[in-house]
Amino acid sequence: MLVSIQGIKGSYHHDVACALYGDKVNILECLSFDKMAESVFESKAQIGIMAIENSIAGSIIPNYAIIDKLNLKIVGEYYININHNLLVYKGVKISDVEKISSHPMAFLQCKDYLKKIDKILIEDVDTAHVAKLISEQKLKNVAAIASVNAAKIYGLKILEKNIQSVNYNQTRFVIISKKVDPKIKELANKASIKFILSHRNGSLANVLNIIANYDINLTKIQSIPIVESPWKYSFFVDLTFPSLKNYRNCFNDLMSVSEDIKEFGVYNNFKK
Repeated sequence: MLVSIQGIKGSYHHDVACALYGDKVNILECLSFDKMAESVFESKAQIGIMAIENSIAGSIIPNYAIIDKLNLKIVGEYYININHNLLVYKGVKISDVEKISSHPMAFLQCKDYLKKIDKILIEDVDTAHVAKLISEQKLKNVAAIASVNAAKIYGLKILEKNIQSVNYNQTRFVIISKKVDPKIKELANKASIKFILSHRNGSLANVLNIIANYDINLTKIQSIPIVESPWKYSFFVDLTFPSLKNYRNCFNDLMSVSEDIKEFGVYNNFKK
């Protein structure tokens, strides 16, 4: 099986791929979420791994739209603790560092540390990509914010450990695919759906009441503007449920009160 990830080996997406499928997993490296999702859509890879939200920085909203646009299915999820580290070329001291480069989300998660050391910040497409550049080009004035695994792979020194603003820093990743294995649904305890409501008073309240009536827990709700319809929104929702029957009955009832509804996936929660 070929697994597509955003980023390269040593990235947090790579860490998730190894946790789920083993250290020898075959990886297709993509430097954007769009390219990663397209690789799954075009069947270049069977599975894709996509970060969707972080406990500090919040949701990665464009990724919901990518999944929706390509009609991909969420077949699982996985949570990992994100421990950011400041990586440098061997022999480099903090006084030698002029610039720090990393993914924008890493900057958001380490903003307190970055304020303290006051260096030039340069955004990059991936945390591990910066580590690789420092290693290959022997850069001594640039530091990367990346994982311990990235330091090991690219032979860099960890100058500072655990520089994230909050120690409990988790990212939720979804596993996406074009196809759904029927066996996944047998173990399912979670679903991700999207619905669009009219502007009628109480329309969202009706949806929430239906969900509550079936003893289903709404674990996330995210509104995203519909580009073609100004001031109209899609609601992306995650639900956990006691039984698949409860969820199916709930979904059928939601169809009757929604202008449009779509199921992204029914899957098992791999939360650590």
